[in-house]
Amino acid sequence: MLYLKLIWESAAFALGSLIANKLRTMLSLLGVVIGIFVIILILAAVDSLKKDVNDSISSLGDDVVFIHKWPWEGGFDYPWWKYMLRPQPEIEEMDDIAKRSELAEVVSYRTVTNRSVKYMNNTIPSAEINGVGDHYDKTSTIEISSGRYFTETEIRAGRNVAILGHDIAQGLFDNEDPIGKNIKIKGRNFEVVGILQKEGESLLGTGADERIYVPFVAMRSLVDLNNWRVHKEIIIKAKPGISNAELKDELTGIMRSIRKLKPIEEDNFSLNEASILANETAGITSILNIVGWVIGLLAIFVGGFGISNIMFVSVKERTNLIGIQKALGARKSFILLQFLVESLVLSLIGGVLGLLLVFFTSLAVQAVSTFNLSLSASNVMVGIIISGIVGLISGIVPAWSAAQLDPVEAIRSK
Repeated sequence: MLYLKLIWESAAFALGSLIANKLRTMLSLLGVVIGIFVIILILAAVDSLKKDVNDSISSLGDDVVFIHKWPWEGGFDYPWWKYMLRPQPEIEEMDDIAKRSELAEVVSYRTVTNRSVKYMNNTIPSAEINGVGDHYDKTSTIEISSGRYFTETEIRAGRNVAILGHDIAQGLFDNEDPIGKNIKIKGRNFEVVGILQKEGESLLGTGADERIYVPFVAMRSLVDLNNWRVHKEIIIKAKPGISNAELKDELTGIMRSIRKLKPIEEDNFSLNEASILANETAGITSILNIVGWVIGLLAIFVGGFGISNIMFVSVKERTNLIGIQKALGARKSFILLQFLVESLVLSLIGGVLGLLLVFFTSLAVQAVSTFNLSLSASNVMVGIIISGIVGLISGIVPAWSAAQLDPVEAIRSK
């Protein structure tokens, strides 16, 4: 009970010292505030980045393989010149894969280009147009908020129908209901049959909010599909219980056979999957974590010296009081705990201020962008624990020096 009372009184004294010496205390705590702010802000940003990546990857599907011209693995030594001359995946190859594959549940196709889109007086100069084949809604996430998806007849016959992303619909129609209306793409009328749910910005490109989907056959009237600038991909969804590794092994053999590659020739196609993007992002987040910790710990190191300075001043100001306490029978542990609690409280105040800065920063970021920077409970705990450790380490030497004072000499120091 005595020690609880001591802790309470030490905390109250620390707060009183903070109020009485505002400038000195705030300057000393600045390092802790900045350190906690930098570390927790980086941790929060990395956590939010990982969540966005995982959400984006889940939208691609973890049981889906994409056949592309370009591999998704990046890096400074990315040999783009090697991949540039590769042929693009063609819809005829999709048909062959669908016939030959025993591990694929469904196979689809997508081609992408940019075209001007118009409705009445509203124009979007360069919207992303996606021409999709059969079963695309089964290989990719398509969430309709109003209207419907394409019918099988519309896709195979190449009807001029379109599904609009949320932002495209807002930009063209404002508050008007787009369903049943006609938009113009390259001078051709396309009937709007569906609107996608709002998705928000994606780390994997423009995101579905800024896309327009049309049947693949209708896409042929909008763009020369032999143009190298037109992106093409085959999308294969694995059967239940089949791993992506097994599916990729089978697809490698099928594609090499389709393209008649000799055994000594390299693959002229890439098999990509969502996990590649996760691995690429992991390296970036690791670097961000290291940079954040290095900068933050340097600031906290300076802040720790500031707190130690405050505590040495506090010990000097209260030397006489310490002597009286020891003369009345106070143990060294009693004096030690008294100053350690004070140092801990001061450091925790700096930590809380740093966390508050992170919180307000996250609100500002969310107000000006769609990036969901959030301060999690685990990050708050990390900030409090770090500031607590800094407080204990910074206060141990001044507290020890106070506990070792000779009571007679301490009383005479007045």
